[in-house]
Amino acid sequence: MSVLVYIESEEGKIKKAGLEVASYAKAVAEKMSASVTAITFNAEETSELGKYGVEKVLKVSNDKLAKFNAEAYSDAIKQAAEKEGSSVVVVSQSANAKYLAPLLAVQMEAGYASNVVGVPESTEPFTVKRNAFSNKAFSFTKIATDKKIIGLAKNAFGLVESNASASEEAFSPNLDAHDFDVEVQSVDKATDKVTIADAEIVVSGGRGLKGPENWGMIEEMADILGAATACSKPVSDMGWRPHSEHVGQTGKPVASNLYIAVGISGAIQHLAGINAAKTKVVINNDPDAPFFKAADYGVVGDAFEVVPKLNEKLKEFKEKNA
Repeated sequence: MSVLVYIESEEGKIKKAGLEVASYAKAVAEKMSASVTAITFNAEETSELGKYGVEKVLKVSNDKLAKFNAEAYSDAIKQAAEKEGSSVVVVSQSANAKYLAPLLAVQMEAGYASNVVGVPESTEPFTVKRNAFSNKAFSFTKIATDKKIIGLAKNAFGLVESNASASEEAFSPNLDAHDFDVEVQSVDKATDKVTIADAEIVVSGGRGLKGPENWGMIEEMADILGAATACSKPVSDMGWRPHSEHVGQTGKPVASNLYIAVGISGAIQHLAGINAAKTKVVINNDPDAPFFKAADYGVVGDAFEVVPKLNEKLKEFKEKNA
């Protein structure tokens, strides 16, 4: 018996989220006295998966699957689960995986629990801890079906190294024309920057920055910290920043280890989208800004004075600790 984990990759390289779901799958497998099998699509180097508990890697190499295709990927994962006798499949909570998991659940007649943040409390019945109410509460969900799909929330488990060595096996699922009814024509993505989904640190700006011409200090801080840049909804609505940087309940969710908010008041819709961030730092000149109630650390002050000084201190610290 094996726990199957879908490992995401981009341009042949395994994503950090893939290593996290592998670590989590190993913990689930130990609860079930099972092994861990991973499935990858056009990934070039997969040996590092063994370090995170994977014992076997099913490598799918197919030019038609170079771009993510939910129908085809879900069909291939279903076939891999049948081959390995896997009753539990673990996926991430990336945008792609959120699209894929419901399709896979239908194909496998499996129960699907999303936003999972912990190893199953029990395997009989199979009970998982999940984020609920926009990450403001937890729920304990029992998956009663024989087959189960777990969607692991980002940064919920972390990377846990094991001592396994992963064997590799070529896997060629039987895919038909129906799997390609939806075709990806092109993919547009930001380049030369850290994405919000993959970032350990996110630096975000709001209307308190007064205009797009003042975003240089936000980008400078992000560059120093190796962080992604983000913004509040009003900022993207006004065209100061691209909509791809909008975070919040109606934008991209944030689950980074550190979230720095500059000039953002903290409307409930914004807080709902960044609640999963581990540590929140707020810089705002209004001591009554709602964000301070949700922050771990707060600085009351003018962003145009605080941020440049903070950037200088961060540079000094980085140079001393290089």
